[in-house]
Amino acid sequence: MTFDPEYADHVLSENFEDAKALFLPPLMAIHYAHLVMLADRGIVSAGEAHALRAALDAISIGDVRATPYDHACEDLFFHLDRLIQQGCGEEMAGRLHTARSRNDIDMTMYRLRVREYILALLDASLGLRDGLIAQAERHRTTLFAALTHTQPAQPSTLAHYLLAIIEQLERDAARLRAAFDSTNRCPLGACAITGTGFPIDRQLTSDLLGFHAPTGNTYGSIATVDYLLESVSAAAILLAGLGRVVQDLLLWGTREFGYLRLADGFVQASSIMPQKRNPVALEHARAIASKAVGEAGAVMLAVHNTPFGDVVDTEDDLQPLVASTFHDARRAVAVVDAALRAAEFDAARLESRAAEGGTTSTELADHLVREHRIPFMTAHAIAGRVLSACDKGSGETSQKRVREGGLGETLAAVSGDLLGVPLQYTDAQIAEILSPRHFVEVRRTLGGPAPVETARALVESHEALARDRSWLAETGERLTAARQQLRRRAEAL
Repeated sequence: MTFDPEYADHVLSENFEDAKALFLPPLMAIHYAHLVMLADRGIVSAGEAHALRAALDAISIGDVRATPYDHACEDLFFHLDRLIQQGCGEEMAGRLHTARSRNDIDMTMYRLRVREYILALLDASLGLRDGLIAQAERHRTTLFAALTHTQPAQPSTLAHYLLAIIEQLERDAARLRAAFDSTNRCPLGACAITGTGFPIDRQLTSDLLGFHAPTGNTYGSIATVDYLLESVSAAAILLAGLGRVVQDLLLWGTREFGYLRLADGFVQASSIMPQKRNPVALEHARAIASKAVGEAGAVMLAVHNTPFGDVVDTEDDLQPLVASTFHDARRAVAVVDAALRAAEFDAARLESRAAEGGTTSTELADHLVREHRIPFMTAHAIAGRVLSACDKGSGETSQKRVREGGLGETLAAVSGDLLGVPLQYTDAQIAEILSPRHFVEVRRTLGGPAPVETARALVESHEALARDRSWLAETGERLTAARQQLRRRAEAL
């Protein structure tokens, strides 16, 4: 078949290069697994199997990678088919294609690669969790003012904030594992779309390629891409969550905040301003993550409103985009992990601002409710007036008023107006109630910021990380064992 030069140059040539980069090892593994199955089921004779295996063994992966597109064949599959024919003859080579199609071969190749992408991204996210856990353990008692709507809200601890990120990443791991489970099903044997009349063993090829099981419906085995969309969606969700954290970190690293200092290896200087320490590593991570989210969206868009069947929209042109989605996702996660491990949080500066803006006023209201059983809204009004009396503004002046006293008289006057009976507290008692340390210590709610509660949560996070690492290691071992089994079975032909 002779292809038009424009079509060959702009489509087939590029797809050939992409396939060599992404799918050459998976395609060879599929050839070997299918051959072992054909021999096991007696569909090819022992002599035929031996000849075909020798032809496959003769193919040099390095030579194939170095081969430019020569317009003599449509794609990598047909290029390898030509090499197999050179090794054992056209008639013998044709027997290897019994009971299969490029359709089920391609769908199997894609799943083999996507499961690798998922595992690599999961591994990177586990590294990030490990680093965050270490930071959280160092800062279990480090106070800071948590924000809502970008304004100071209530005191919390840095560990509490980091644990929220860790839990999000734990859910990301669950999504990636679910995507792996959906992906790790073998379409081989579905053939073009209706299966085959030959007595093949789909379970055997599935086992040899390290899949959990064969796919089910043969039509769906070729037509469906939900496993792919689930996979890129899991990656995109992870990155969207991480991107929000990076935004905080970049804000905290500004001179105005001064909460976070990146290590020298993660900043760059200015060509004109000697004082600059630009947090470019995190900026790169944000840009790369945004790029990956866009790539994931492009994957979704590319398959949207396409026919539910065998169409190229889900194949050659799409797969490099899937690869780049996961590649960029892993890069972004790895950069954030490395930057945070070496970063330093200014605990003193964080704590100095923990009570600014009346962040502890909720605890004054809560205390009045607990101790005097007055309605919360009434207590809320009392606390608001007391804090207003500290200062019409916020910040250091307000905190200074708390320290200097006079709040006992103010509380007595305000409560007397609203309740009819003044509540008697010393200035020291009110100062203690309004202290950010007290605010955090009494919030021992499940998932709260109290150090005793974050200590418990960190134990659970350690255990969850260990479980996910164990799953990842066991999955890797199963895939390695499958590759070894395939090699042994192929060598025995």
